[in-house]
Amino acid sequence: MTGQVRTVDGRVAGRRGQATRQKLLDCLSEMLSSSPYRDVKVIDVARKAGTSPATFYQYFPDVEGAVLELAEEMAKEGAGLTDLVSGRSWVGKAGWQTSEDLVEGFLDFWRKHDAILRVVDLGAAEGDKRFYKIRMKILNSVTNSLTDAVKELQAKGKVDKDVSPAAMAGSLVAMLASVAGHQKGFQTWGVKQAELKPNLALLVHLGITGKKPTK
Repeated sequence: MTGQVRTVDGRVAGRRGQATRQKLLDCLSEMLSSSPYRDVKVIDVARKAGTSPATFYQYFPDVEGAVLELAEEMAKEGAGLTDLVSGRSWVGKAGWQTSEDLVEGFLDFWRKHDAILRVVDLGAAEGDKRFYKIRMKILNSVTNSLTDAVKELQAKGKVDKDVSPAAMAGSLVAMLASVAGHQKGFQTWGVKQAELKPNLALLVHLGITGKKPTK
């Protein structure tokens, strides 16, 4: 990493500087998990990291700038979600397995990054294009692969030609994102996590193939 990380004023950060910068990001991430985004202040992040606000400002213009760094890193990991769909079969038992794997991977990713995703959703909802692009980068990784899956099934005559691949894929991914962000809420409805996954996988399978799954 040496030579790739720079301070706000353009200087290359050394190994110690990189470690300090990463510690600030780790502390910010931890604070976002327990505090509302708007309540997180530079002085609090710096204090938690055992350094000063002046040091924080060497690496980030403000809290929002640091949050965007965390969000960008998360989006890079989110690009890997495409592997849950790309090149996978949607026929027979393999199709049900693909549906289950996609749902499980999606829910796990959202749980892992719950705090930063809440901030990204908030920023996107308020019209901040930076957060919107990050959110779409994550969702597109799955949407594009699902779109290709529907097109492939249509080409083989397994899915009705009237189905719009992009509309179906986009709708399913929007559903997955909404459910993933509402996982704790399902408990208030008496829905257990073990019940949520197979039912969500059923909806995904029906949406992509138009058929009940073969288990």
